[in-house]
Amino acid sequence: MNPIKFFNERVKLFTIWDIKLAQTSAIAFMIILIKLIPQIISISIGWFVGICILAGLRPMYAMFIKKAKN
Repeated sequence: MNPIKFFNERVKLFTIWDIKLAQTSAIAFMIILIKLIPQIISISIGWFVGICILAGLRPMYAMFIKKAKN
């Protein structure tokens, strides 16, 4: 199966909550990368790791585990 077609079908399962949680997860991931340069940011990395994991759970479930409706 074409990967683009596969992911287009999977994204149809997303609700607005899934999209916003995926965005939050992506933002937290980018902040983790920025945190690797300590002069840029001084917030505890643990908060961003937790946000990234929690916000990414539901979208990953919808993308890879949830069964598509016919």
